[in-house]
Amino acid sequence: MNRPHPTRCYALADCNNFYVSCERVFDPSLKGVPVVVLSNNDGCVIARSPEAKAVGVQMGEPAFKREGFFRRHSVRVFSSNYALYGDMSQRVMSILGESAPRSEIYSIDEAFLDLAGLPDSTETHCQTLRQKVFRWTGIPISIGVGPTKTLAKIANRIAKKYAKFDGVFDLTNHPRMNDILAWLPVADVWGIGRRSVNKLGRHGVKTALDFARLPDDWLKKKMTVTGLMTAMELRGIPCFELELAPPSSKSLLCSRSFGRPVSSRTEMLESVAAYVSRAAEKLRGQGSVASWVKVFILTNPHKMELQYANARAMTLSVGTDHTPTLIKAAHSLLNDIYKPGYNYKKAGVMLAGIEPKATRQLSLLNLPPNTDDRDTTLMTCLDRINDRFGRSTLQYAATGLGRPWSMRQLRKSPRYTTAWHELPRVG
Repeated sequence: MNRPHPTRCYALADCNNFYVSCERVFDPSLKGVPVVVLSNNDGCVIARSPEAKAVGVQMGEPAFKREGFFRRHSVRVFSSNYALYGDMSQRVMSILGESAPRSEIYSIDEAFLDLAGLPDSTETHCQTLRQKVFRWTGIPISIGVGPTKTLAKIANRIAKKYAKFDGVFDLTNHPRMNDILAWLPVADVWGIGRRSVNKLGRHGVKTALDFARLPDDWLKKKMTVTGLMTAMELRGIPCFELELAPPSSKSLLCSRSFGRPVSSRTEMLESVAAYVSRAAEKLRGQGSVASWVKVFILTNPHKMELQYANARAMTLSVGTDHTPTLIKAAHSLLNDIYKPGYNYKKAGVMLAGIEPKATRQLSLLNLPPNTDDRDTTLMTCLDRINDRFGRSTLQYAATGLGRPWSMRQLRKSPRYTTAWHELPRVG
């Protein structure tokens, strides 16, 4: 397959076993031993160290079924610590962002970098960057390089899989590109989902090379324009640009399973208020307001007991990021759907009708003088204090104090970097 000379050079930097690596930074005893991190409520395995993979721990398996296995193999088990992971991610992304003229944060542990025009060789630059990230944060990363984002993804997979490449693999002008694409299953190509894999399989498409060689007309008809662009990226033609400013969310969802069954209205009201507070904080973080609120509740469908689930939504006259206003609306919705006599497993809040605050649609009815300014000042003050001293330093009484309903985190490590009373101690 003929390939044009690349005019772009993308790198994908990906943190290795990120959640586990964050735990290991502050607990050296975890190095070299099997470690797993669990999902909310200590449910399923969502991260594994290489040692945990080696002893047979599977991704997504329920932790309660493997307690004996974990003990026999001395597997260290941790609850999710998202405050720690989020802060460590920011530190890594800051270093990566300074290493290239343009960058895109793709997820909590991945970032695309534009390496075109750098004075150093690509491999030298990437190795220097790996060493810098590890020295400054303790987080190991792997870097894949290619003329397109899709090929950089594939290169990153190879860099992680094979230790002989020392964490960096470059697919730019690689002499065995076709062999590599023939080795990669089409299911592992970035952007090709399960349903598409099944469709492609029926047409004899098994590998990335098979997909790249499909006719453009067929791709456009069967796989849409996005599928065609993915194939072109595999051919070395850039189609997906860096997203330098991530788009604002069109909706925000905050939901958790309770740590224990909840049956009282008071605790349900507290949980909904807590979820609204978190969603409103995210809303303000992206400079937006919401004009639509939805609340949903449900019991545990896996238990042989009375079942109930319901949801209700309302539209606000004016979009807002004011937490008390949103809590009031959510409580009204909850009161409409709550029924006593049930053991509830989960509740959640969704905010939608999201638009930029600076250009939001106002009501024809005039607001009371200065009300909106006072609300904005109050929310700004709240967020600044919580940013400086830790989340929930200031919180609304409606969210509850003890929160016995909150999700289980029986094996949660300290937050280390975001809470003064949990800072690491030396000596």
